[in-house]
Amino acid sequence: MLKQRLQQKLLQKLSPQQIQMIKLLEIPTMQLEQRIKKELEENPVLEEEEYEDTEEAPQEELDGSEADNDDEEFSLEDYIEDDEIPTYKLNTNNYSDDDKKRDFPLGSSTGFQSHLESQLGLRSLTEKQDLLAKYILGNMDDDGYLRRRLDAIVDDLSFTQNIITTEEELYEILLIVQDFDPPGIGARDLQECLFLQIVRKNQSEPAVALARKIIKNHFHEFTRKHYDKIIKRMNITEDELKMAIDEILKLNPRPGSSYSDPMQHSAQHIVPDFILDVKDGEFILSLNSHNVPELRISRTYSEMLEGYARQKNRRTKEDKDTISFVKQKLDSARWFIDAIIQRQNTLLLTMNAIIDYQREYFADGDETRLKPMILKNIADRTGLDISTISRVANSKYIQTHFGIYPLKSFFSEGLQRDTGEEVSTREIKNILADCISREDKRKPLTDEKLVSILREKGYNIARRTVAKYREQLHIPVARLRKEL
Repeated sequence: MLKQRLQQKLLQKLSPQQIQMIKLLEIPTMQLEQRIKKELEENPVLEEEEYEDTEEAPQEELDGSEADNDDEEFSLEDYIEDDEIPTYKLNTNNYSDDDKKRDFPLGSSTGFQSHLESQLGLRSLTEKQDLLAKYILGNMDDDGYLRRRLDAIVDDLSFTQNIITTEEELYEILLIVQDFDPPGIGARDLQECLFLQIVRKNQSEPAVALARKIIKNHFHEFTRKHYDKIIKRMNITEDELKMAIDEILKLNPRPGSSYSDPMQHSAQHIVPDFILDVKDGEFILSLNSHNVPELRISRTYSEMLEGYARQKNRRTKEDKDTISFVKQKLDSARWFIDAIIQRQNTLLLTMNAIIDYQREYFADGDETRLKPMILKNIADRTGLDISTISRVANSKYIQTHFGIYPLKSFFSEGLQRDTGEEVSTREIKNILADCISREDKRKPLTDEKLVSILREKGYNIARRTVAKYREQLHIPVARLRKEL
């Protein structure tokens, strides 16, 4: 039986301006420069500001009074304003006193990415599949892993690329990528990485087939060297296990690293998005946009529209097509300039809020003064959405007088000491790392012992929490740290 029903849904539809703003907000300075150059190439109405001297040329007043008001016409004032053309300045307060570009070495495997993208051309993919595959490749790290969750990538594609997809569709593309060379790339964790490699080996060899089963079904025991459990559960001999382990040890846990080009590592740089200077105890924050060109609306196209406005009675069809084209490009140029300005304002607003929240830390870089801080803390201070703060913090760096740091490093959860003082989890991790670095490797500290040490220092946390922090520091359990 056919049933009808009414259903209301609240959907958020992003405007082209909002989508453009989101895209610009999340990219770092180096990519912003490339993005602006691309826009300059595609939009003739947009141009770089050029000065012959330090003073701006006076602007002529433009008159749009002769334009018609019917649907096909336009008001020149809507597209050309005498206070807009010369005043879209994008580099205000963007330089430090020495006016030098701040950049720092950063390794990057661009050769690895090119190698992977070249394999896309060997696959029969639709345009959408090709875009999804390239987005997956762009989210892989230098070791060849896809560390991000598929649902997070789905959300990003929707908000930043205006591409609607599903986890299932994205997973199908991931399977294609995981079939690329080198074997193991596109894995979400070490177990998947090793499994993707072992399945490509000759399964008729007993040691290979056994290694595959161990990775698939007994990986937990294998990483903890619980070999007797594996022997018992799989009903195999020690020699068989040894041969299987030898096969596993031949696999590459970092398949992307073999494609890294040492020459490229020296050529790549970090360009910090923010510069923080301290003068007379006061923080001076600026955006590092030394290579970002200043933009303006082209005077040539402004004058062209002015001319058409004065020839309303003698316009041909070609003239009207030209007017429509220029209007569209003017809108696009103004949206882009406004988005750049809004990006700068949002970045500065967010970074100033972070500095104000972590004022004691930024004074001297002492990590013990770094307070617990989550995205919501900064969202509440700025009035911005949490997702906006997340986009600002992602892939951005700040240069301070004590070093260069990613913005993400300033965010951490908090715990309370016995005294009631709230401390950052980062401080606790530093204590754990310090204790383990000074331990007797013949009798390494167990998680229980680490709990006791922390409690003596006033940090009352559970053993499972210590284990979680230890794993986040990529430190193995005590048994695997033991040296004979």
